Amino acid sequence: MVRPTKPKELKPKADVAPDQAKSGGGITDIKLIAVNTVITLLICGLFIVSNYFIVQNSLNTMFKQISNSGEGAEAEGGGEGDVIERGMIVDLGEFILNLSDPKIKRYLKINVAIELSRKETDPKPGESGGGGGHGGEGVDPMKAIAAEMDQYKPAIRDSVISTLSSKTAEELSSIAGKELAKEQIKEAVDAILAGDREVLRVSFGNFIIQ
Repeated sequence: MVRPTKPKELKPKADVAPDQAKSGGGITDIKLIAVNTVITLLICGLFIVSNYFIVQNSLNTMFKQISNSGEGAEAEGGGEGDVIERGMIVDLGEFILNLSDPKIKRYLKINVAIELSRKETDPKPGESGGGGGHGGEGVDPMKAIAAEMDQYKPAIRDSVISTLSSKTAEELSSIAGKELAKEQIKEAVDAILAGDREVLRVSFGNFIIQ
C-alpha cells in the first residue's frame, strides 16, 4: 500500500542582508555626491573665467579712455599758442555791496580783476615799453593801455556791481555760483568793450560775505 507523501516544505526565500542593502545605497549616494561636486566645480570655474574676462575688458577700456584723455589734453595744451593766451591784468579794485538776500541783510566785500586780450601793437610781457623818440620823450605803451582802459572802468565797475548785487549769499558761497558770476561778468564786460578787446578771465580776491 502506497503511503501518502508529505508535501515538501517550501523553504523561505533568503532575505537580503541588511548590510548588502546598505552597501548598495551607500554606493548610489557617493555617486550623487561626486556628480554634484563635479557640477559645482564646473560652475565655479565658468564663473571665475567669465569674471576674469569681464574685469580684463573693463580695465582695458578704462586704460584706453585715460590714454585718450591724456592725448587730448596734450593736444589742447601744446597745439596752438593761443589756446592758453596770456593777457594783461586790469585791477578793478575793491567792491563793497549789498546782496539780494530777502530775509536778512548781507553784504559782500571783494576784489575783482579781469584779464584782457592783447592787440598786436601791445608790448609783449616782459618788455618795458619805454624808449626815447627823435628829439623828444617816447610814449610808454603801458601807460597808453592804462589810459585806454580808464575810459571803460566806470562802466565795467557798474556791470560788476549789478551782477554781484543780484546774487544771494548762498549762491556766491558755492564754487558753481562763483563761476557763474565770473562768466556773467565776462559777458557784460565783453559787451562794453564791443570787440575792441576780449575778457580772457575774471578773478576774485579777498572774497568776504557777512
